[in-house]
Amino acid sequence: MYRNLLVPVDGTELSDKAMLRSIELAQQLAATITAFIVEPTLPLPAVGRPAAMVIAESELHDLHIAHHAHEVLKTFEARAQAAGVAFSGHYRQAPRVPEAIAEAAAEHHCDMIVMATHGRGAFSELMFGSITKRVMAASRVPLLVLH
Repeated sequence: MYRNLLVPVDGTELSDKAMLRSIELAQQLAATITAFIVEPTLPLPAVGRPAAMVIAESELHDLHIAHHAHEVLKTFEARAQAAGVAFSGHYRQAPRVPEAIAEAAAEHHCDMIVMATHGRGAFSELMFGSITKRVMAASRVPLLVLH
């Protein structure tokens, strides 16, 4: 049935829920977990800023988010290993987060995506969009949404 679960996480309390529930699900299914962190790429700088400043900010941004991703994945891996669940963790920067999640599912041969959602309601979704809905539209594999 489902043997490789893609679990997008970001280090928030909500993604902590996704970690815990996906580990439980992986145990029940005898599945592996492929954790995935995607960070949006840094927006283009304002025109007229010195190139050296832009490069330094970009490098600092890259270091900061790579460190954050490493720490989140390390925590997830420790929890999965303690539960006896096979684990691999991956990190990427991408301009469009939902599409990157769908691409990661295909790239890592995942047969289900497990995501947690805020479920903020129609107004918030209208204002901010729904990453979960956009992942569902972009992906070819089933999506389990934790609320």
